[in-house]
Amino acid sequence: MKPASKIDEIRALNFIGGEYRTGGGTTFENISPVDGSVISTVHEASKQDVDDAVQAAKAALKGPWGTMPLAERLKIVSGIVDGITARLDDFLAAEVADTGKPVSLASHLDIPRGAANFQIFADIMRNHHEEAFRMPTPDGTGALNYTTSRPKGVIGVICPWNLPLLLMTWKVGPALACGNTVVVKPSEETPSTAAMLGEVMNAVGVPPGVYNVIHGFGPGSAGEFLTQHPDVDALTFTGETRTGEAIMRNAAIGVRDVSLELGGKNPALVFADCNMDKAIEGTMRSAFANCGQVCLGTERVYVERPIFDEFVGRLKEAAEGLVIGPPEDKTTTLGTLISKEHQQKVLSYYAKAVEDGATVVTGGGVPDMPGALANGAWVQPTIWTGLPESSTVIQEEIFGPCCHIAPFDSEDEAIALANDSPYGLACSIWTEDLTRAHRVAPQMEVGICWVNSWFLRDLRTPFGGSKQSGIGREGGNYSLEFYTEMSNICVKL
Repeated sequence: MKPASKIDEIRALNFIGGEYRTGGGTTFENISPVDGSVISTVHEASKQDVDDAVQAAKAALKGPWGTMPLAERLKIVSGIVDGITARLDDFLAAEVADTGKPVSLASHLDIPRGAANFQIFADIMRNHHEEAFRMPTPDGTGALNYTTSRPKGVIGVICPWNLPLLLMTWKVGPALACGNTVVVKPSEETPSTAAMLGEVMNAVGVPPGVYNVIHGFGPGSAGEFLTQHPDVDALTFTGETRTGEAIMRNAAIGVRDVSLELGGKNPALVFADCNMDKAIEGTMRSAFANCGQVCLGTERVYVERPIFDEFVGRLKEAAEGLVIGPPEDKTTTLGTLISKEHQQKVLSYYAKAVEDGATVVTGGGVPDMPGALANGAWVQPTIWTGLPESSTVIQEEIFGPCCHIAPFDSEDEAIALANDSPYGLACSIWTEDLTRAHRVAPQMEVGICWVNSWFLRDLRTPFGGSKQSGIGREGGNYSLEFYTEMSNICVKL
């Protein structure tokens, strides 16, 4: 095996029971979305490999991890932060290579936040307290009720490709802080950082089997093997709704708990009394950041009619000011989509918008890229107007750098348009009227509603979606509810 500083081999291997190993399945290529080159040849986990990982995780629950004092366990979890930080350049290089996102974005968001998730939940668990209640009894002696919590067990963690390290550690952090063990199945598109994290786990003293990584795909592969495994006690997933439905069906056998953060078709409501500069900047980020590959991103924008034309013109100018280029270029502000396959999906929606009668305000195609970059998964940031609400482009999640802008005439109309979706993940409201903000926000059928902001959240608060955007809430003590089993003990006095 190559030295730890050379990540090209490590990131292609499975990590089971504290050791890197090839898989019993086939191999597949991890392709760069920037230029189509091969990043690594990844070893797919077989059904036996998945079982080995689950059994290693199960054994670790009965071993030193399960018997470790809380303070010692949390010290190790906090140590993971230092371990990632010490290897920041390695993790950054791997994340950028897998995703094609600009270094400027990954260096201040993906890796630092991914590391910080361990510290956040170590601190939350360190300060967590349980409850006790005295109650009267008919004989006058009373009784004492108090709660206890224990780890839920082996947690199956299935991760998306848009924010690979950040969203994976958002689940692994609280799982480990609560004393669970995990089997992680990263996206086949972005296998690297999850595998590399195994080195950090070993270096900081995480016992073998506590953290495991298996590579592969969904149906008939590692994802299905993991979600169907009877010794997996709970499943947590971030990704598209269709996959979440499949996981939920598998979890129903054995009545295992699930936490699902799924797709979204998020609206923004822009009122005429908004601060236009703030609304343009926030909407621009929410529509185009990470090339639109953010579950919380905005794809539907509703603008009060008096400012509609100005808003469209200024957002067009902002979109056309984005610099498309290679990730390492400091001037790059818009990277690639995750893959050529996803590029074709996004372009199919671009074509459908035109077919449905959209006015293409800007974009709508593929930019001209020089040399090898022409082989990458590039698309133009795109804005439409003029589509009916019945259009597929309005109804379905695209997950690309695009949005449709439509006018509205009243507050009630805006609320109705925003809520007319099978999804309910997030929304943004732009208004300087505080009363209106407090009046409209609670009426949004979403898990999180931003007012005059986007992608801002205290991590102690609950996060999740409603309707087809998910089940459950994670964040702060709400994560502890999923990653622990609570019991009540009633003592007659």
